[in-house]
Amino acid sequence: MSRSRIVLCVILATCAVLLVGGATLASSPRHPQKLNSFDRTILANAQKSLAEGRETFRFDTFGDEDFWGGTLQLHRAVEGSRFGGVGAGISPQTALALGLKVDVDALPPSLQQQLKQGKVNLDDPAITLALLKLNAVVGLTGIFNPNGSLKSMGIQCSMCHSTVDNSLAPGIGHRLDGWANRDLNVGAIVAAAPNLQPVADLLKTDVNTVRPVLNSWGPGKFDAELFMDGKAFNPQQVTDGVVTGTNVTGATLIPPAFGLAGVNLHTWTGWGSVTHWNAFVANLEMHGKGTFFDPRLDDASQFPIAAENHFGHVTNDPDLITSKLPALHLYQLAIPAPAPPDGSFNKEAAERGDKLFSGKGKCTTCHVEPVWSEPGWNLHKASDVCIDSFQADRAPDHGYRTAPLNGLWTHQKGGFYHDGRFATLSDVVAHYDSCMSLGLSTQEKGDLVEYLKSLPNPEE
Repeated sequence: MSRSRIVLCVILATCAVLLVGGATLASSPRHPQKLNSFDRTILANAQKSLAEGRETFRFDTFGDEDFWGGTLQLHRAVEGSRFGGVGAGISPQTALALGLKVDVDALPPSLQQQLKQGKVNLDDPAITLALLKLNAVVGLTGIFNPNGSLKSMGIQCSMCHSTVDNSLAPGIGHRLDGWANRDLNVGAIVAAAPNLQPVADLLKTDVNTVRPVLNSWGPGKFDAELFMDGKAFNPQQVTDGVVTGTNVTGATLIPPAFGLAGVNLHTWTGWGSVTHWNAFVANLEMHGKGTFFDPRLDDASQFPIAAENHFGHVTNDPDLITSKLPALHLYQLAIPAPAPPDGSFNKEAAERGDKLFSGKGKCTTCHVEPVWSEPGWNLHKASDVCIDSFQADRAPDHGYRTAPLNGLWTHQKGGFYHDGRFATLSDVVAHYDSCMSLGLSTQEKGDLVEYLKSLPNPEE
């Protein structure tokens, strides 16, 4: 064995010892003492919690199959009349077109090979059922009868906040947890449910009104406040003093769930911390069975639907959500913002943009490195950022969050800001140049864009 290989083996062995807590803390070079018993307890708890949190994020339905399958009967539309459901069924081709993703690591090697060779009929709903049995559809769980037909189905966090790397085919690859699925057409998927009457009843309207609203959301968007206030559309969207749209969907872009460590408010319009939003979504959006308390939803003038249905005071026995929240939180905070691929931005321009970001561009006034938001209560009035207040006014504090910028390159599809009103980063920079009277030149605007595309920059 060569000396270099011996050195490499020693390094790898040392790393392995550190990972199991058998030596010193690699992250504390100034305190190289051996780990004491409670240090080991902390490390063991962290490893256990991360594993549990990943399992929850990827696979836990929180009991929501009683709503998606039992109430809306979505599973019947998925399997189709051929297997005891209704309609033509959802084929893999249709599912992929709706933005659903397939986890290649859940597929047996033989199926992977058949997919590569084009020997799988992706127009057959039977293949969708087979993929669900393999637990391979990201964010969806099928619950089956003994005869192989679907009994029900539920959804997970990963449905919206994970995608895949397309390593086998478009929409089929290794999981990328925390990435916003900007291909996912949540509204169209829900609109396919055979029984939307409970949704119509909640909104005090009819199914023929509900379906067009759901289909208006489009890929990469979801309206979390619809069941709180019933406001389906922004009547007048104003940007830079100009009306840029009327009756724009009230749905907002699915945000990433990575790079959240150190960030306070989790959503476009605040609402609360990461853990608050996890509980909110698990109980009120996914329709799981847990406990949720937020008396702000008792305000009937702002949240008429939530107040009438006591959505701020949810209890279930058994509670299938609360015990999962601590580990889920830890896992989310552990997901780093991914570094941009080589060649995806101009390095020289990005270096110039870095100086502009903290200088003439005044970006660090709000986007403080390295969390790229403001430590603390990171909310602003709509007038501070020169846009309309429609979406802000749907939240308790009537403000817009300073969104973290790490990993912007992963979610350029669908546009920027909460509702995607700015198609490109260039449009965002131009908006702030106008709003803040920055006086940026064309090159300076371009340099700022390249810098934004470079985040997170490992050299900083």
